[in-house]
Amino acid sequence: MSSLQGKTAIVTGAGQGVGQGIAQALAQAGVNVVVAGRTLSKCEATVATIAGRGGRGSAVQCDVFSADDIARTVGFAVQTYGGIDILVNNAYDGTFGPLLTMDDDAFMRGVHSGTLASFRFMRACHPHMKARGGGHVINLATSAGVRWDMSNYGAYAVAKQGIRALTRAAAAEWGPDGIRVNTIAPLALSPALEYWTKHDPEAATFFKSVPLRRVGDCEADIGRAVVAILGADLGYLTGATIPLDGGQANFD
Repeated sequence: MSSLQGKTAIVTGAGQGVGQGIAQALAQAGVNVVVAGRTLSKCEATVATIAGRGGRGSAVQCDVFSADDIARTVGFAVQTYGGIDILVNNAYDGTFGPLLTMDDDAFMRGVHSGTLASFRFMRACHPHMKARGGGHVINLATSAGVRWDMSNYGAYAVAKQGIRALTRAAAAEWGPDGIRVNTIAPLALSPALEYWTKHDPEAATFFKSVPLRRVGDCEADIGRAVVAILGADLGYLTGATIPLDGGQANFD
């Protein structure tokens, strides 16, 4: 039996892509999954897949730009499943492009949906995890923060590197509460990545730089890795950034 059996998780942006893959993998490990996302129908489809495999999940509409939605989602998880053990901050909606093309709102969009939303969710979940004797937070970053050429990725990298700093701070402060906090930096065939591959000529060169010569699967490569990170065998791991990208990025 999985060490995660009977735990409860919130996964944001879980209506598609990496978030969906993580939600499905957690459910397969026996976790009750609150599938949160901006489009309720997509979240419900993820829950239907989970239920079809014998898992347990609930769909919640949540716009991570909204502090009220975040509080409501956390409250729903506690009311429905009695507490929270795992939080996966996956949702992100930011701006790409040259820095000089952005106004303040465009630049801050990723900070609000990524860094600030992750902080809000973590802060709201902390007392519930502490009450359970511990918990786990997985935040999502990106190799864009360590790219050899960060052109057009500046605002994105700022938001995601901020999340890495947030992870380190929370790991240090919340370790005594039994809460582990880690970051993953995935490369997987999400809808956003698939769109990019079809519209950016750089994509072919980008994928050739992956040593394993393939793009990860959202569930098999990313979701199952998250299950492993959350499991008891890796219980001493916290404050880390773990690339799940086939060896492409260098986070040293």
